[in-house]
Amino acid sequence: MPHFRKLIGDHCYLAPTSTEDAALWAKWDADLEVAIPMGDEAHRIITVEKERETLGMIAEKRLPEFMIVLNDGDVPIGRCMLMEVDMVNRTATLGLTIGEKEHWNRGYGLEATHLLLEYAFHLLNLHSVMLGVYSFNKRAIRCYQKAGFKEIGRRREARRFGPKAYDMILMDILAGEFPSRRVARLIEQ
Repeated sequence: MPHFRKLIGDHCYLAPTSTEDAALWAKWDADLEVAIPMGDEAHRIITVEKERETLGMIAEKRLPEFMIVLNDGDVPIGRCMLMEVDMVNRTATLGLTIGEKEHWNRGYGLEATHLLLEYAFHLLNLHSVMLGVYSFNKRAIRCYQKAGFKEIGRRREARRFGPKAYDMILMDILAGEFPSRRVARLIEQ
């Protein structure tokens, strides 16, 4: 299935989602190594049909959800999105996952985060983007810090796995803290 390049980085690009991505979403959400850091996906029963419904709703409502696709070979490796977009207060919440584990720790999550922030701040003209990440997800925390997010608080013991509880770390970044690298270049051409 072809993916259409919306925002292009050096190593990956963001493409609008399609119902044809449903099997990949179901595969990623069914893999506990991928799903546990995401949250509710870990305990939900995932089917291709349900993911196809979700993707159909995303397309119908034109929600800002994207596939993360490698430039080399057009291979989809994850997804990212802006949720709770508030155009009055100019805020949103970011979510991202690299579903293909062989592509973890290669910088794709950071580049996809940068691309999604370009979209949020320089195309949607948002002012603030927030996210929540569980305290056990050290890889994601480092990625978001490198992207410029700052910790703004914690929800203590917000995620429980068996007898152990983990904090939800809340982070945000403001538009003035994220200079345009790609959109500005396109405008100046």
